[in-house]
Amino acid sequence: MSSETLDVIELLLTAEIYNNQEELIVNDIPSKIRKTLWDAKTRNVAKPIKPNKTMIKTMFGIEDTESALKINGKPFAYAIVDAYTGNARLTEGSLDAAAEWFKKQEGARDRILENPVLAYYFGNVAEEKDAGVDYKAVASKNPPKEASREWIESIIEELSEGKGNGREWLKLAYIKAPEEVRESMDELILTERQKNELQKIELAIKNKEHFRNIGLYDIGKVLFVGPPGTGKTSFARALSKKLSIPIVEVHLSMITDQYLGETSKNIDRVFALAKKFDPCIMFIDEFDFIATSRTAEGEHAAIKQAVNTLLKAIDNTSLVEDGVLLIAATNHTRKLDEAVWRRFDEIVDFERPTLEMRKDILDTILRRIEGDIDTESIAKKTEEYTGSDLRMVVREAVLSALLENRYNLVQSDLESAVKSFDRRSGLKMTAFIEE
Repeated sequence: MSSETLDVIELLLTAEIYNNQEELIVNDIPSKIRKTLWDAKTRNVAKPIKPNKTMIKTMFGIEDTESALKINGKPFAYAIVDAYTGNARLTEGSLDAAAEWFKKQEGARDRILENPVLAYYFGNVAEEKDAGVDYKAVASKNPPKEASREWIESIIEELSEGKGNGREWLKLAYIKAPEEVRESMDELILTERQKNELQKIELAIKNKEHFRNIGLYDIGKVLFVGPPGTGKTSFARALSKKLSIPIVEVHLSMITDQYLGETSKNIDRVFALAKKFDPCIMFIDEFDFIATSRTAEGEHAAIKQAVNTLLKAIDNTSLVEDGVLLIAATNHTRKLDEAVWRRFDEIVDFERPTLEMRKDILDTILRRIEGDIDTESIAKKTEEYTGSDLRMVVREAVLSALLENRYNLVQSDLESAVKSFDRRSGLKMTAFIEE
């Protein structure tokens, strides 16, 4: 059975079941199908879904729907393509028979376990329910609509077309969908403290209603502290992918203005922007750029006003009420205003990795590169290196090997790269933070 045939029949089954089961919602539609069906205006996939030849071509690259619906040269008995409108659907009353046929095809099982709509039918609705299909388990693995670029573009379009200052707001941050994030929690080497914090963040996200019910709103504000290159940004991005919610990245240096009064306005704007993407992670890098101590000598009154505005914006942002998980990151803890610390319910250290962590980081970076490397030996030579430093070492080693027309690495490639890094940066034994 061709994959094209199964693609089209899966779509027709999904449409028929989704249209007729009130319990099913947009997040039950597999993301690969939802992308094409998405309505930016309503931010939804409205019922009924009406598959057609144009949709099928866009979704699967199939030029001839009729040919795709032929089995052994004969038209599929349970589907019809309207010659005039191009609409495709199951024939009247054929859902059960078509589903039974689909279930018996090679590869169909995997499709069912990746499609919540089909899982709902086979596990909950079919006359002979399949005990091995757990709809809730399948649905939990399907990325929600908020994880898609389509969701983000819908909001961006609304902000751009609105009468307010939405278009200006969009210049103040970078917005990524989880599906666009390269970083993954599986690839990060975390301390026990960081793993524990990850667990608490996940629980906070899942139990927002519980916090609302008990009147605990001041939660979901986390401060990451540590030297550059220790994984603060990577952790925030990977969290976006793990939680399947967008990340709004803000560099406070981006929102400062030559007219200092505008800086305070930009702070308000960027927090308002984040709330538009509920739920989301708002990640503020270079947090010390504005959140500096208001008692510092020589600070301009407008800067102090900007700090006040920032503190107020943090106070007025809630994970429970606004769906915004606020994460700020700084390299310069001593520069932060004392009042800043009280705004965060969690402080997470990102220290330079230990010997064991450096070995694990090297093993992770090198996992797709050919070569027999003693990573423990390299880890011992890279004391005080950050994860970012180790990536630069591996990059240097790979480039050096390519100069010799090699794709594999040998031990000397890494050792030479370490020496080169030490000479170039002078960073090997620098202090944690120069204040």
